[in-house]
Amino acid sequence: MTDRTSIRHPFLVWAWSLVRLDFVGVAVGAVFFCLSLTPSLLPRDWLFAGLIGGINAAIGYGLGVLLAQLLRRFVLRGRSWWPPSARVLRTAKVAVVAGALTAPILMLVPAARWQRQVSTLMGIEGPATPGYLRTAVVAVLVGAACISLWRVLKDLVKLIARKLIRRWHLHSEVAFFIGTAIVVVLFVMLVNGVLYRGFLAGASQIFQPQNATSAAGVTQPSAPERSGSPASFASWDSLGYQGRSFVSGGPDAADLTRLNGRPAPEPIRVYAGLATADTDEARVAVLLSDLERTGAFEREVLVIIPTTGTGWVNPIAAQAIESMYNGDTALVAMQYSYLPSWISFLGDREKSVDSARAMIDGIHTRWDALPEGDRPRLLLYGESLGSFGGQGAFDWLPDIAEMDFSGVLWVGPPHESSLWSGLVQRRDPGTPEVQPRYDNGRTVRFSPASDPADVAATAAPPWEGTRVLFLQHASDPVVWWSPNLLFARPDWLTEPRGADRTASMRWYPIVTFWQVSADMTNASGVPDGHGHNYGDTVLDGWAAVAPPPGWTPADTERVRAELERTSDRDDAG
Repeated sequence: MTDRTSIRHPFLVWAWSLVRLDFVGVAVGAVFFCLSLTPSLLPRDWLFAGLIGGINAAIGYGLGVLLAQLLRRFVLRGRSWWPPSARVLRTAKVAVVAGALTAPILMLVPAARWQRQVSTLMGIEGPATPGYLRTAVVAVLVGAACISLWRVLKDLVKLIARKLIRRWHLHSEVAFFIGTAIVVVLFVMLVNGVLYRGFLAGASQIFQPQNATSAAGVTQPSAPERSGSPASFASWDSLGYQGRSFVSGGPDAADLTRLNGRPAPEPIRVYAGLATADTDEARVAVLLSDLERTGAFEREVLVIIPTTGTGWVNPIAAQAIESMYNGDTALVAMQYSYLPSWISFLGDREKSVDSARAMIDGIHTRWDALPEGDRPRLLLYGESLGSFGGQGAFDWLPDIAEMDFSGVLWVGPPHESSLWSGLVQRRDPGTPEVQPRYDNGRTVRFSPASDPADVAATAAPPWEGTRVLFLQHASDPVVWWSPNLLFARPDWLTEPRGADRTASMRWYPIVTFWQVSADMTNASGVPDGHGHNYGDTVLDGWAAVAPPPGWTPADTERVRAELERTSDRDDAG
């Protein structure tokens, strides 16, 4: 009788090897999948839960396989009772398979409930349990793809090793070491070279054309106080998508006169896009020319705004400070990329720092040359990657005061931000990471910003001299994501939780890193006051660091009502 295995096609045998599973790996992978279903900072729908669950399950599977190999080699080898009988092995395998199938399915029920709890904290509706069961299907597909890729790489190592042994008669261990090194180098070159550069090139092809367009309803300003106007040194076409939105938006003198009940000048908005000039230095020169032309250095307030990846400036932050100072303001910003912040952060985060430093240094030098009594009040604002870039322009906190900045507002700073991370690490003993205190709040303070009252309480006097304020939600993954989450429990998960983080969140090695990574994709997709969406608490931040003389809480609420009215009008449009 012909042996049936002898007629199997070699490719089919190899394909089957890609999905054949180790039972210890299956057990550990199931545990990792179950842990991935526990709650994190933000709600996750079934699709993202399946994606993260599949990745974690594949990592757990690999760790399980490694653990099994170590046990067989160093613990079980030579034992009289090992290996056990075939019957015992079959029973164990059946038990592992049954448990690995049952436990994850059962875990999806409390997982959906946890997601509803997190959603309730955000003020949104959570997922229904039946629909959340689809998580398992996505996880199986993702996990299988990851394990198959690993096995393809391992088979490639074996193939190279066999070639080396056959041709050069190398010892098997030496051949496998060389084969592994070759595959690792090729894989790293593929990821960091071809795939990485291809990703950036593809992103450029997608986002560069958008940079040449304008949002609906955006038209070239005619007021000479705006860049892109006929009087400006920066042409309208050169400003980019976000720059055109910035200079054409916001309140005009009539709007501010109506709001504050007294005559208002036209607010100044100066901007330079990537196409305005070839280098950061040349773009700063254009900014300075427009600042001189518009009389920006004669205004009461001059606000420097390092932008996010696309060149975006938060319209709420801009309108809030203009409303507070009744238009006696000059806002200046500069684009350094047309890619979204997360791509810019991965691709070349130093561009944000270099651009911010060039703009801050150039404008400050011109401002510092003015007579001390004739200078405008100098403010600095940065949000997300704009905060990252702005912080990178200073070596340490005293530099900000030495440059005579009156107030600095940084919103949603990425965890890798230089000043933020240094201040948090050196925070006063006994203060939590989620709301630290540094030097008893003499210069810099941190606010959870989940409620306007929180920000107002943070700004309580005494607070003399330069004021630096960080707004950071306890649920903002941009603030709390770090590679350290892979293997180190952060303080913010051992200390009392923030107001909008679920008490059910726990830290698990590797698992939590991928959970928070998934949260970052939805960081701005949650309601105001949560995640990376700071809403109109930016207004309260401005009132904390740069209140006009005689400013009252009633004034803040009056401006807030106008911001809400404007936002509703824009949404309706």
